[in-house]
Amino acid sequence: MSGTERDWFRDWFGAEYLELYPHRDEAEAVRAVDLFRDVSDLEPGSLVLDLASGAGRHLAPFREGGFEPVGLDLSWPLLSRARSLDGETSLVQADMRELPFRDAAFAGVGSFFTSFGYFSDESDDARVMAEVRRVLRPGGTFMLDFLNAHRVRADLVAEDERHISGRHVRQQRRIEQGRVIKRIEITSAGCDEVRVFHESVRLYDPSELESRLEQAGLQPGRHFGDYDGEAFDASSPRLIIVGRRVER
Repeated sequence: MSGTERDWFRDWFGAEYLELYPHRDEAEAVRAVDLFRDVSDLEPGSLVLDLASGAGRHLAPFREGGFEPVGLDLSWPLLSRARSLDGETSLVQADMRELPFRDAAFAGVGSFFTSFGYFSDESDDARVMAEVRRVLRPGGTFMLDFLNAHRVRADLVAEDERHISGRHVRQQRRIEQGRVIKRIEITSAGCDEVRVFHESVRLYDPSELESRLEQAGLQPGRHFGDYDGEAFDASSPRLIIVGRRVER
């Protein structure tokens, strides 16, 4: 893996990402938060962390669902977009491997839309899980919304091209060393310059994610295949796992 691919998340989640994907599904975000509410059984007003909150589409549904959300993301452009859309929620810029919160600060933590498995070193994924446990109160709920690795492997589209927001976008995908890697080439109209970005996500199977949770002191619970709470199977669009902080 090249150095650019290794640190891809520092470059990709910026202005180009926002311009190309401005219309993320708000109804989907509501369904995801509804599922979180159903599985967490938290008291109204509970403090919850939206881990890697991005442009903030889950924050308003959290608040409307009776929670007090805090959004955390590494990307300043995404946090700025979130602030412009929702001025009521606390937003924090930080790395998920070192959460700037006290121990047991949150009743719940949500990680939505595959915001895990980004780091080239698996030990960093373990650090994220350990930090989630640390900031959760005893018995607190963690909901991890991840891709379905089996379906990604089975349905991988090696290349596609399309026009988005006046730009020509070429995407190439491959699976290498247990990761799904995407190369994104963007060419603006009337310009010969090609801007290149990457995505790289580790393909964790259900048992591997359960092991990650257990090693961090988070007891794995129910599995879902979508935001409507359907049971998970190999054809499911998502892999959603619920964990709870347990005392060792």
